[in-house]
Amino acid sequence: MAAIRVGFIGTGKKKERPDLNGFFMAYRHAPAYQALPQCQLVACADIEKDHATAFANAFDVPAAYTNYHDMLASEKLDIVSICTWPHLHEEMVLACLEAGLPAVHSEKPMALTFGQCRTMLDAARNSPTQLTFNHQRRFGAPFRKTRELIGDGQIGRIVRMDALCGDLYDGGCHWVDLLNYFNGEARATWTLGQIDGREIRYAFGAPSEYQGLFQWGYDNGVLAVMLTGPDVREWGPPFRITGSEGIIEIGWDAASGPMLQVLRFTDGQWRDIDCAGESLHGPGFHERAIADVLNCLASGQTPELCAENQMKSMEIVFGCYESCRRRGRVDLPMDIEDSPLLDMIETGALGSSR
Repeated sequence: MAAIRVGFIGTGKKKERPDLNGFFMAYRHAPAYQALPQCQLVACADIEKDHATAFANAFDVPAAYTNYHDMLASEKLDIVSICTWPHLHEEMVLACLEAGLPAVHSEKPMALTFGQCRTMLDAARNSPTQLTFNHQRRFGAPFRKTRELIGDGQIGRIVRMDALCGDLYDGGCHWVDLLNYFNGEARATWTLGQIDGREIRYAFGAPSEYQGLFQWGYDNGVLAVMLTGPDVREWGPPFRITGSEGIIEIGWDAASGPMLQVLRFTDGQWRDIDCAGESLHGPGFHERAIADVLNCLASGQTPELCAENQMKSMEIVFGCYESCRRRGRVDLPMDIEDSPLLDMIETGALGSSR
């Protein structure tokens, strides 16, 4: 088997403790590729030469660039991981598509505006390149087992899904993606939201609300409700799936209670589900996600992390913010191009009770 030649755009600087100004995601992607015998790490690019060189030294990458266009032109790559902040994703994805790469795997969130999301999706549909986004949590045991419980009919027909997260855009896009996953990739048909803007919180250069309440409905009749804010861990479990015959709950971590439990109404008691030590964050999620991306590239199957699935999530995220801007329910699909949240911040329309 020919080696799969891997490149990276945006290595970042590895910090002792990652934070919302730098999570050095390339350092998470690289070991996942290295774990696959068919992969060869051949090049990386970062605007800071020291960052690119440090990453190359850490993973024995032969070539380090300060301009990703030079890397794309000089190296014959099979897949590139884009590990930059969201406002850069569109231009970098489009450059990789234009270069004719077989595959592009980008970090989340998909983009800073809904129009950028749509542009990337349309470009990928008109290209042979496989485009995916790294919502790796889908491959964690708590979430796979939840999907299995639902598929096995343990709680009957899904009626409602509830979620708690710090914000809707950054961390919340993972949560929205997981709710879509639990609900069989159904498409949302409407959104309704309200946010408080007393403090704008930034993650990787992108803003998010201080606190929010969001609802959306799916074309199969399922209702989703998400609460966001700084104290969500005190409000209950991060995920609760209510069905016609039972309830599934996913916990914050196994130390504070069961990681995953199911209640069948006919049984009348909760049953713990073993997740083999895995939590909301890992371990092993990145490795499984990238392995699936490459397996699908080889087989021609559609990856779970495909751009189409991620667009469904971003339509919900931007649709909820658009509902705040319109002060009413938004029926999907919608035709906006911008970020309603950014617009409300820039125009001073983002409300606060203060």
